[in-house]
Formats: sequence, C-alpha cells, structure tokens
Amino acid sequence: MSLIEKLLAGVDVEWKTLGEVATIQRGASPRPIAKFITDDKNGVPWIKIGDTSSDSKYVTKTKQMITPEGAKKSRILKPGDFIMSNSMSFGRPFILNIEGAIHDGWASISDFRHKMNSDYLFHLLSSNNVQLYWESKINNGGAVSNLNADIIRSLPIPIPSLEIQEEIVRILDKFTELTTELTTELTTRKKQYEYYRNKLLSFEEGEVEWKTLGWVGDVRMCKRILKNQTASSGDIPFFKIGTFGKVPNAYISRDLFKEFKEKYNYPRKGEILISASGTIGRAIIFNGEDAYFQDSNIVWLENDESKVLNKYLFYFYEVAKWNVSDGGVIKRLYNDNIKKTLIPIPYPKDTDRSLAEQARVVKILDNFHTISNSISEGLPREIELRQKQYEYYRDKLLSFPKSEVGA
Repeated sequence: MSLIEKLLAGVDVEWKTLGEVATIQRGASPRPIAKFITDDKNGVPWIKIGDTSSDSKYVTKTKQMITPEGAKKSRILKPGDFIMSNSMSFGRPFILNIEGAIHDGWASISDFRHKMNSDYLFHLLSSNNVQLYWESKINNGGAVSNLNADIIRSLPIPIPSLEIQEEIVRILDKFTELTTELTTELTTRKKQYEYYRNKLLSFEEGEVEWKTLGWVGDVRMCKRILKNQTASSGDIPFFKIGTFGKVPNAYISRDLFKEFKEKYNYPRKGEILISASGTIGRAIIFNGEDAYFQDSNIVWLENDESKVLNKYLFYFYEVAKWNVSDGGVIKRLYNDNIKKTLIPIPYPKDTDRSLAEQARVVKILDNFHTISNSISEGLPREIELRQKQYEYYRDKLLSFPKSEVGA
C-alpha cells in the first residue's frame, strides 16, 4: 500500500469519456451475415460470444469464417482493438490478437485518439468501479440487460501519463501472472488426477471382474414433490436437477420432510447421489444434512458397502460409460440403464481383499481430488485468494481523484 500511495501521490491525471478517446460501435446482426459463412480457412474470422474464454483476455481464433463480401457488411477490427460484451455478462472486455468481424453481441473500442496502454485499459474496463457504472446506467426493461453504444461512450476514464500506466500494468500483471501460474498448475494436477484415476480403475493388471451396478444395490429415489408443496424459502432445501450440487431455490416444510423420510426411500449419509438427466452421471456424496431431492432426476444406489465402498462408487461414476436413453427431448438415465452399467470389482471372490484394494484406490484418488477440487484447501482456494488480491489492488491503483469529464 505504501508503494501504491507513493506511486499515485500528486499524479497528473486527465479524465475523458471513453467516447472522446476511442470509436465505439456495435457489431453486425448475425441474420444477414449467415449466408456469408464459409469453410474457407482464408476467410475473415467471424467473432461471436463463444469464441472467448474466461481464462484469457485475448481473442486468438474463431470457430467460423465469413467471406470478404460478408465482412464488408460488418465491422472489421484489427489486432489491438477491444471488444466488449453488451448483453448477458455485459461489460466483459477482450483484446483482439486477430483481425476479424464482430457479431452484434459485441461492441468494439478502436481508433484510439489518446496515448493508451492497451493492458492499462483492459485492467480499467475489468474493474469493479466500471462494472458498477454499467449497472447504474442500464435500463433493463426486458429479460436481457444491454449496453448500448451511448452508455459505453459515456464512461469516464482516468488517463495518467504512459509511464504511470505502464507501472500500474507492471504491478497488476504480477498478480495475474501468479494466478496464471497457479491455474496452469491446477490444470496439470487435474490431468494427473484423471490419468491415475483412469489407470487405477482400468485394472489392466490383477484379478478383476466386471459386475453390473444392479449387483451392487437397488436404484432408489425420493418421493415425488409437487410444485404446490414447495416454497421459495423454508426449512428443508429441495434440490432439483438444475440446483443439484449448487444453491437450492426451493424448499419444503419440515413436517412434509419428516413424513416422506419415514415413509419412503431416503439416502444414507455417504451414499452417492447421481443426476439422471441434464448432466448425466454427475455425482455428489450425500453429507447427511436434511435435504430432499427431485424424484427420477436425482437417484442413488442403496449400498451397504459389503461389496463396494461408497467412495469407490463415487470415483467410478466419473468414468462410467452410461447407456443414456434419448428418445425424448431430454436425455435421461433410466433405472435399468444404471443397473446394467458395468463396474470393475477387484478380487470379487475375496471380500476383504476386494474392499482393501478399493480403499487403496480411494486413498490415492482422494489425495489428488483434494488438491484439484477442494474449495477450502489446495490450489483452487489459493487461486481464489490471488484473484481477490488482484481485484483489491487493481481497484486501489485505479482510484484516481475525479475531475470534470470533458473539461
């Protein structure tokens, strides 16, 4: 903080609107451009929302190309120009590393008329203060929030000297470098985890027999909950397929919960809940806390662990080859599909040895899983803290004294 105070003390900063320092325009509507989409690799990149990644501030490639004729009907941008999402996750900036034409989900920031360090502008446009400015200006009359060009042009931005801009970038880039290094390490750890998980569960060597999950136990599900039995708040969270493993948005009464828990099937602590629709086979270890689950969409194997350990099932579900039925609009994993799915059982004729081998596999994978996936430990937690640290110092470094804009 002393370095920041020293750096910013008495800094001469000029405030301008973004429209005064750059040209702001919206991209082309996709409908008239659709007929110009081409497989020619020498075409012009057609930049859409799906061509960006939360892991990078740059746009380096696109999934589709358009002909030069189509590009003339859009906005052609050059490397170094900015694009910013103007709907959905509005205000997210990216720097182009390619020449391309933009979809109307983007607004472009180009033709800079002031000495601007592009990385400085990226940090500035990513800051919390700018996001709050967008939110304060948007008139959300419909289902989607939109940033129009006039709002983007009106954004007041501080412009210190290039020397100060470069020093701010140097400091903030140090934080982002740390986050990038940790993210790269996390990716490596996840790949390492997946490698050992697949190897340990393939049983290329040793005695193993493939059994059906129906051999392990019966498929169970909770009693059906009707919509009029739920509320937006209450005592017992009710998890539907859309909120499974996330934050609940529906609740049931404690009386109904007690009644259904006593009368009907209910998972035991440690049993593995799996999604039978949506993201098929996503697994959650039931922690035993009071909750209820949507019937047929969230199911579990009733397992007494005399044949298979619950945690062994959990790791197997990550690699299981599910036989998914898709005769309807939504893909679904029916009970018969689950029961017929094959699972490798080590030393099936020796129960004690089988469970000991399963426990060994689980212990190894637990170590990798903790490093890769734990919220409170390991790399994900460290990345989260570094990101918060970056955001804190970014907002401090970009908090210049305000003056009249356009004076």
